[in-house]
Amino acid sequence: MAVVSSHILDSVSGNSAAGIRCQLFHLIDDTDRQTVFDVIADAEGRISESVVVDDSSIGGEFELVMHAAGYFGAEKAVVPTVVIRFVIDDADKRYHLPVMLAPHSYSTWWSS
Repeated sequence: MAVVSSHILDSVSGNSAAGIRCQLFHLIDDTDRQTVFDVIADAEGRISESVVVDDSSIGGEFELVMHAAGYFGAEKAVVPTVVIRFVIDDADKRYHLPVMLAPHSYSTWWSS
């Protein structure tokens, strides 16, 4: 099974973004997407979820969505959602996507 994980850090406070909502979607086509998971980050701002990837999903696009407006408050969040689109090309690989998050910006990088 593939694993999708992240460590989300609040760059304003310097703490982990505990309690932020994170969703993963499998993009089927231009108008259809399937929810893979919908979780809340733990006290350390971490998520780690196993993802079943069958032959039809290999090489498919996925979106990891982090709800910054729900975390910072809608009135503060200039960037209400962080969307990271990536390809799962190996059913047994770990996809770790860390994020530094602020109400007005974010930074992400690939780490496996």
